[in-house]
Amino acid sequence: MAGLNQVQRQTGVALWRQIADRIREAIGNGAYDETGMVPPETVLALQFGVNRHTVRSALAALAQEGIVRAVQGRGTLIERKERLNFPITRRTRFTAGIGDQAREMRSLLLDEVKEEASAEVARWLGLKSGAEVIRLETLREADKRPVSKATSWFPNARFAGIGEAYRKHQSITKAFADLGLADYIRATTEVTAAHADTADLADLELSPGAILLIAKAMNTDLDGVPVQYSISRFAADRVQFTIEN
Repeated sequence: MAGLNQVQRQTGVALWRQIADRIREAIGNGAYDETGMVPPETVLALQFGVNRHTVRSALAALAQEGIVRAVQGRGTLIERKERLNFPITRRTRFTAGIGDQAREMRSLLLDEVKEEASAEVARWLGLKSGAEVIRLETLREADKRPVSKATSWFPNARFAGIGEAYRKHQSITKAFADLGLADYIRATTEVTAAHADTADLADLELSPGAILLIAKAMNTDLDGVPVQYSISRFAADRVQFTIEN
């Protein structure tokens, strides 16, 4: 558990948030698998060099995320929730990727905006800067738990009406089909990690300090013409990626 007790004062990041990050990381690494319990507050307070109130705040944040649960008379139990495995392939599709790992899946359209493409969006979509694009903000749930939030851009000249089609089908693939694109492939995926911002914390129902896996992706039609650029944020404690050829 090297590094577990390394919290830094006067960094602008609250101590309880740092401790929550360290405990979350330790759980993910299997540090407490033998007991299935997080160490007692007194032990953690000594380990981190803080008072019990600070440790309690960290554990409360993790409980809000569903990572741990306080059990009267026993301590803090680690919730055994397996991560969903999300494959990244030439034909990456959210519903097909999750498959039978979830009993119920739901997709929500949070926002739809027609706007001018920024330099970054234009570069990914092969458009001139300032060309009209449609931006969709979407949220995916599996078994009523938010799993991912995505921002996607589409060339307006080709996909006008994609927001309405997505709202109807709750699927990018089916929305594309409605607009005449029968098939498409994943050309590029870039994966990074970062702390969730305020908006993503709320929509993904996470506590401050939660980590996101961020996938920047570009999809093309079968002729190699870009059709979608997206930035998807996945709750790191709920999803893992598998890269498949």
